[in-house]
Amino acid sequence: MKMIICLAALIAVALAAPLDEPNVATVLRYDNDNVGVEGYKYGFDTSDGISRDEQGELVDVGTDEESIQVRGSFSYTGPDGVIYNVVYTAGKDGFVPVGEHIPKA
Repeated sequence: MKMIICLAALIAVALAAPLDEPNVATVLRYDNDNVGVEGYKYGFDTSDGISRDEQGELVDVGTDEESIQVRGSFSYTGPDGVIYNVVYTAGKDGFVPVGEHIPKA
């Protein structure tokens, strides 16, 4: 019986131990220009090294081919400690990313 009580107490202590806090990033910069007419622009930087900037605009306005064309970039630090940068466009030709780490077709 003493063994069960000791085991239960040990389990209770282990479960009550504080868990490590996950890495929580804070926003260092946030810009947003989105009035909902003809396009948008936004960007942010976080304390964990993530950065993103993007802008989009309507093209071929008033035609059957009207669409939005997007240009942007983002960067982050990978698990290997390397900073990865990606520049991209998105629109009629689909999503087209460019980065040193992205294989070429």
